[in-house]
Amino acid sequence: MSLTFLWYIPNQAQPGHRGDDVVEDHNSLPTLTSHALALEQHGWDGALLGTGWGRPDTFTVATALAARTTTFQPLIAVRPGYWHPAKFASAAATLDHMSEGRVLVNIVSGKDDLAAYGDSEGDQAHRYARTREFIRIVRRLWTEENVTYHGEHFGVTDSTVAPRPVVRGERRHPPLYFGGASEAAERVSAAEADVQLFWGEPLDGVGERIERLKRLSEEVGREHAPLEFGLRITTLVRDTTEQAWADAEAKVAQLAQGHIPRDPNWRAAVGQQRLLELAARGDVLDDNLYTAPGRYGAGGAGTTWLVGSAEDVAKSLRRYQSLGITHFILSDTPYLPEITRQGSQLLPLLRP
Repeated sequence: MSLTFLWYIPNQAQPGHRGDDVVEDHNSLPTLTSHALALEQHGWDGALLGTGWGRPDTFTVATALAARTTTFQPLIAVRPGYWHPAKFASAAATLDHMSEGRVLVNIVSGKDDLAAYGDSEGDQAHRYARTREFIRIVRRLWTEENVTYHGEHFGVTDSTVAPRPVVRGERRHPPLYFGGASEAAERVSAAEADVQLFWGEPLDGVGERIERLKRLSEEVGREHAPLEFGLRITTLVRDTTEQAWADAEAKVAQLAQGHIPRDPNWRAAVGQQRLLELAARGDVLDDNLYTAPGRYGAGGAGTTWLVGSAEDVAKSLRRYQSLGITHFILSDTPYLPEITRQGSQLLPLLRP
């Protein structure tokens, strides 16, 4: 199975995300384009573009970057409720057609400022039931004609999307990435997603979840190709192991001085709680999984870091690959220089 290596482009309203360089034009089209072009030049397949109210619109950013690149694949994070499934299926199919099959999609069900854009949600079961319907309808609209579906949350009647997404080899439509560590999230992923994303947990935790999701896929009667697995993690790479750890510890010392207030939406997520609890097992797990950042407010992919030389980090990522991980979403700050460093030093050790 082929490997996918993605980065992260910080489409943020405010500069300085996770220690990135603070520049006035951080989210201008020329700046974001420079990131996408650097990714193409240094061997990356594309990048995740995060979503959330109060940030530049993810789909707009992805469209602009796709128009200015030739191989760059945007992993577009979208939320059911912000998008209606039929409208999203049409927009994504159009962009996929115009970019010659470069669209990737990350479905996000975590909490957001829903009231700000007129959405609402019930309990966790409601939220994930809605997500499951969203994915089902989008996939059907990409692969069928005259679709009629009436569920509890969404419905379409005699609906056909045109143009269609690009079909190439085993690719019938843009792959659907999905995250979530709760039981409700995992059941959605086992049934409907193409790629389940994990945060940077230790190998034993990731291996356990992969096996559970495989069992769940059988239990829920999965009708699609086997579920694939991905890892979203910070990778701090330096020329030597010693320099990497010195820089990692210095970064954590800066975090400790500022102690970032944690987003309450992150704190409530099951996957985020799993990451925060790792610190109780030690500051360093496996060979080089650094849990200390989570002690001082770092969240999401910044909660745990793989630290070391390119050889150290490549060895760790290959161990995740041996468990079944084939999609990697890596990053470190400052983002743009690290695209070059890790593209030049780390990716050649991972590409077959």
